[in-house]
Amino acid sequence: MGCNDIAMTTPEAPAAATLTPDTPERPGAALAPALVICGVSHSYGSRRALIDVDFTVLPASFTALLGLNGAGKSTLFSLVTRLFGIQSGEIRIFGHDIGRSPGEALRLLGVVFQPRTLDLDLSVMQNLLYHAALHGIGRHDARARAGDELVRIGLSDRAGSKVRDLSGGQMRRLEIARALLHRPRLLLLDEATVGLDVKARADILAHVRQLVTEQGIGVLWATHLFDEIVGSDNLVILHQGRVLAQGDVASVLANASAHDVNSAFMRLTGAQSGSLPP
Repeated sequence: MGCNDIAMTTPEAPAAATLTPDTPERPGAALAPALVICGVSHSYGSRRALIDVDFTVLPASFTALLGLNGAGKSTLFSLVTRLFGIQSGEIRIFGHDIGRSPGEALRLLGVVFQPRTLDLDLSVMQNLLYHAALHGIGRHDARARAGDELVRIGLSDRAGSKVRDLSGGQMRRLEIARALLHRPRLLLLDEATVGLDVKARADILAHVRQLVTEQGIGVLWATHLFDEIVGSDNLVILHQGRVLAQGDVASVLANASAHDVNSAFMRLTGAQSGSLPP
C-alpha cells in the first residue's frame, strides 16, 4: 500500500472522534487518520536517524511511540512539526500533507516538546494568552478557553502565579493546556514525564488519556519508559531509526512471543535487560 492509499483510507473512528467548530469541514475529516507517517527517512550527514518509517495514528486513540534515547523519536517530531524539512516520504495530518498544506495541517496539531518552553517570568494566564495570540485567537475567547483549560488541569487558583513557582508536574500540565488552546485534533507529546516523580507521571498520563476518551483527540506519546504503556494502547516500537513493531499491545506481544512490553522490546531489539530503563 502506497502513501496515497494510506492517506485516503478512512477507517471507522471511535464514536468520541466528532467534529468541533474548529475542525475543517471536509468530507471524511472525522474518519481520516489523525496522522499518517509514510516512508519517512531522515539523515544528519552520513548518519541515518530515520529509515522508511511507516505508521498511523487514528482519531480518539492513544498511540505510544516507544524507543530508547537516540531511537529517532525527537527527529520524527521535528519533521511532523516542520522544524525540519522532509527529506523522504510523506506526513499527513487528517489528510493534509504537511509539505503541500502546512497551514491546514499544523492548525490541527498541538505539541508538547521534551524541553520546557514556558516563560518562567510570566504568569500562568499570561503564558496561555500569549500562545493564544500566536494562533490568532481573540483576547476574550482566549481568556475563556484558558480558564476552561485551567479548570481541567486543576490550576485555576494559580492563574496569577508566576510559572517559576509551579512544580514540575504543574508546569507540564500547563504546557498540555497551552497546546490545546487552539483546539487541535492531534496531540504530540515528546517524553512528557521526564524528570517527574511517580505521582506526577501518573497524573499526566491519566489526564492525556482522559483527553482521548472525552474529547476524541488522537495522541502520539513518545516515551522510553515501558511502564507508561497499558494494554489498551496502540504501540509503535522505534529502534535505531526503524519501526520494529506496531499495532495494539496484545498483537505486538503475541507477534514477539512475549508476556510484557519489556520482554517484547528486548526480543525485537536484541537488547540486554541491564541496559534498559525501568
